[in-house]
Amino acid sequence: METHSESASRLRQVELSLHSDERFDVPQSDGYSVYSALLALLESADEDVSARVHDSEIGSLHNSGLQGPFGEGNRSHHKRVLPDSEYRLALGITDPEDEAIFEGLVSALVLADEPLELTHGRLHIDSFESENTSHETLLSEAAAHDDPSVEIEFRTATCIEEAGSVTTMFPTRTAVFSSLLGKWNKTAPDELELDIDRETLAASVIEKPDARSYRTHSVLVNRVDDSDGNARPIFRQGFSGTCEYAFKDASDSVQNAVTALALFGEYSGVGSAVARGCGDITTEVTDQ
Repeated sequence: METHSESASRLRQVELSLHSDERFDVPQSDGYSVYSALLALLESADEDVSARVHDSEIGSLHNSGLQGPFGEGNRSHHKRVLPDSEYRLALGITDPEDEAIFEGLVSALVLADEPLELTHGRLHIDSFESENTSHETLLSEAAAHDDPSVEIEFRTATCIEEAGSVTTMFPTRTAVFSSLLGKWNKTAPDELELDIDRETLAASVIEKPDARSYRTHSVLVNRVDDSDGNARPIFRQGFSGTCEYAFKDASDSVQNAVTALALFGEYSGVGSAVARGCGDITTEVTDQ
């Protein structure tokens, strides 16, 4: 029988491969459009789960947005989906409270073979890969590394709010790993919560960004009705690019915790608006 601890620590991810039969435009930052399409799919698959989603934010859904080759769009601030090209979409869940939502999406996309209906076109599912892990497993994986170096590619705009609605525009060690720490401790079993303060992160971790890959972004993450009933766009600012994180005079426990957080980020995303395509990362750990 599955224990509460095991259930609470489960992390789930599905990676989909999609294609389109026609050309059509999507916004440059397509995460919000994909999120809206996922909600529509969920509504058709499970009305009860859909109602819950609309009543409250999906706490831990991570949506990578579309990854793949794009052409130049006909509209400003748009790009073009190309026929017969492969697009990747990753969906992750880190909180067991959201598992019914995850299963509803997988049911609609994979089992019912429903296309992903965007505003100007649709994408068809070619294949999917499912992966499950746990906080415990990530900690064990991190502990197996000796004097590790962590490279994170921030694939989509990463919007980390550090003071109110003001976001950081650089992958600083304190901003990135404090964000991941908050997501980890919100979803991990009590006995696996991590205790690292910003001062320890600042003193123990060194960031080595790849300046050539660094970009800044302003992305649409939501639309809200104003007092006149007009939809007002909500934007977030953030960064993308690749950054290596190394350790300096760090204890084994700090190295293990930071490495586990970096691996966890592939499931959780980094920063805010991860359900709407922000903060998608890939992590590579190497031993020195």
